[in-house]
Amino acid sequence: MRHSRLMPEVNAGSMADIAFLLLIFFLVTATIPKDQGINRKLPALCPDGQICEIDINERNILRIALNNKNELMVNGETITIEELKDVTKAFLDNNGDGSCTYCNGAKLEISSDNPDKAIISLQNSKYTSYNQYIKVQDELTLAYFELRQAYCESILKKSIDNINNEELKAVKEAYPFILSEAETK
Repeated sequence: MRHSRLMPEVNAGSMADIAFLLLIFFLVTATIPKDQGINRKLPALCPDGQICEIDINERNILRIALNNKNELMVNGETITIEELKDVTKAFLDNNGDGSCTYCNGAKLEISSDNPDKAIISLQNSKYTSYNQYIKVQDELTLAYFELRQAYCESILKKSIDNINNEELKAVKEAYPFILSEAETK
């Protein structure tokens, strides 16, 4: 009885061809999803030689902070993500100086003067989860959308889906989306 110490071999000559064919197959059949981001308009650069710092009244800034534990704080008070939309709407629509004819706010002296002057300052820790950050952005966007929708229905007497470009521009001017993620002093 003979025992061969040689192991049987597999011919691997065509393995490279098979791997190449599989690679081509997956490249042809796979779909590459478009990257989606947050649609925001960035401010223009400050021209050289000009001072672009603006003094902003403290009451016109809504300070939102996310910490390492994904806890949400608005003006130093902890709130839930579900409360953020209503807090933001109340801040934006406050009409503290009485100059806004379409605002329905409470006219509190500690909140924003006018939607034109209202600024949302968003600060987050470098350890804040991306999902929590996106949830905050979604709530802020929803607050602006609902205010703009109410403006369309009460002032323009139209649905937000049936406005033209000129009316859309007027709506965006009535409630401009001013969000700052810069460090505030």
